[in-house]
Amino acid sequence: MAGATAAAARVERQVSGIVGRSWAGLDAVSFRTDVLRRLRRIVPVDAAFFATVDPVTLLFTSALAEDPLAAATPLFLDNEFGCQDVNKFAALAEALSPVASLDLATAGDRTASPRYREVMAPLGLGDELRAALVCGHHCWGVLCLHREESPSGFTARELDLVRRLVPHLAEGLRRAVTADATGPPTPTGSQAAGILVLDADLGLVSMSAEAEQWLADVPAHHWPGVRELPLPVYAAAARLALAERARPSDAPAPGTVRLRGRSGQWLSLHATRLQGPAGLQIGVVVQAAQPAELSSLLLSAHGLTGAQARVAALVLKGRSTRQIVAELHVSANTVQEHLTAVFDKFGVRSRRELVGAVLSAAAAPH
Repeated sequence: MAGATAAAARVERQVSGIVGRSWAGLDAVSFRTDVLRRLRRIVPVDAAFFATVDPVTLLFTSALAEDPLAAATPLFLDNEFGCQDVNKFAALAEALSPVASLDLATAGDRTASPRYREVMAPLGLGDELRAALVCGHHCWGVLCLHREESPSGFTARELDLVRRLVPHLAEGLRRAVTADATGPPTPTGSQAAGILVLDADLGLVSMSAEAEQWLADVPAHHWPGVRELPLPVYAAAARLALAERARPSDAPAPGTVRLRGRSGQWLSLHATRLQGPAGLQIGVVVQAAQPAELSSLLLSAHGLTGAQARVAALVLKGRSTRQIVAELHVSANTVQEHLTAVFDKFGVRSRRELVGAVLSAAAAPH
């Protein structure tokens, strides 16, 4: 009895430590590294994948991928965006419970999962625990924990522990994005859009000089180890392939990813299909993100509720209180209450300062 009590106390200390790190203002890389170190003490794993995502498109923006997962990145991407399977991150982000294991989803028959048959089993991996890191109705990252091949998998207790941590891990990533979104950008080179051309297997065929310049501004943690291009490039291309295979009613959101470069400038990447003598290829356009593209991300990153974000978005469009009242069908007092909360979260005192804060974070260097 005493031993069980002591063990439970140790678990609670680790949980408290992880929760505390979520509010410590760490950057995304330091936060993920520290969380995995602490999490392993209460949920043993043999390999982990811990990624940030664009909260609008749910495309991966950066990832901490341990061996042997890093080398299999294209296979996991193809599975995530290219075929039917259990426990897809997009589905978990919308589910009542954002945490699930492979064994539970397949009722113990792992071979029912294409991801297990085609990717995990060849790597010697068994059960898999997946979590969509959601807070405030926005998903800021995903976590995937793997165990080596074994008849036993993750326990109900371990799933419950990760489930308890989900909103705190999401909050830690949200705060990292908020911190990353502040500060003026420093000038780089040309602001012209660049393009990368990929083959059907997502191999690099060619890239323009402008694309090479943009990629040089992408921080190191956005590159998945052995791969020759940043993870967001592969994610956008894989989403395009899925959109083309899906029925119109099932088509996913556009394959656009937003991320901040080393210079402080926000980049936008989106994929498009190319046709020509070489056959079907994928073009990925890399360019400076426009303020209109970033407003939703910046509002979400500051922890606005849905109602607050709707009011703030209209303020950014120059709407008056009377116009907001008419458009949202709410009272002027409600609009003012939401604006007061928005100002507090952005640390500003007026509409003009709010617009300035968003435009400053989104601005490209001149």
